[in-house]
Amino acid sequence: MYQPRVYRHSVSSVGLVTFNVSVKETDLFISSTRDFGKEARRLVMESRNSIEDYIKKIPIFLRTLKPLEVGADAPFIVRNMAKATTDAGVGPMAAVAGVIAEYVGKGLARFSETVIVENGGDIYIKSVADRIVGIYSGHSPLSGKIGLKIEGNQTPLGICTSSGTVGHSLSFGTADAVVVLSPRAALADAVATAVGNLIHNTDDVEEGVSFARSIEGIIGVVIIKEDKLGVWGSVNICHLT
Repeated sequence: MYQPRVYRHSVSSVGLVTFNVSVKETDLFISSTRDFGKEARRLVMESRNSIEDYIKKIPIFLRTLKPLEVGADAPFIVRNMAKATTDAGVGPMAAVAGVIAEYVGKGLARFSETVIVENGGDIYIKSVADRIVGIYSGHSPLSGKIGLKIEGNQTPLGICTSSGTVGHSLSFGTADAVVVLSPRAALADAVATAVGNLIHNTDDVEEGVSFARSIEGIIGVVIIKEDKLGVWGSVNICHLT
């Protein structure tokens, strides 16, 4: 069943052109200096074809919920997913949204000095200006009230979200939102999933923050469970008006 993507406009895109690109399960909301829909679709197809072709040869890559070692002959995007999810301790598909957002974002960065790619709540951003990323956390009283101020010099950056109460992504926890920041969007996506799996009640927030801090390459985390907020790292929380 389709769920409205209420977070779609949670990233400030002043001065940019926004457009959608959808291919099968991949549904991107992109902001850049002009409409690069044709180029973005090509990049989506490239990334998806590499992953789908690998799954045809190694079907367990799609199904396993545990880290999976891949060979040096695997496509770069597949090796990127495997490395990120091994670091996080989850299955390789936990990084698929982040890795595709990053692949498309880096490709479009050749044409646009600013590009923001959102893929199911996972974001790759490269911006010359500061941007605000709102945090949607379902029924939490904090939902829609706080956001992240991302400075241009912090980018390129992956900002990825996992939730056990919002959306259709697989989570074994019940966090309202786990937001992870990393220069590697695939890693941010994988760690957001791993942290989300740990959160079952408000007492688990501290453990989730500690886990995220332990992963090399993670620069910040925000965890929301009901009315409790956990924050660590290079995170500039702002109030949304």
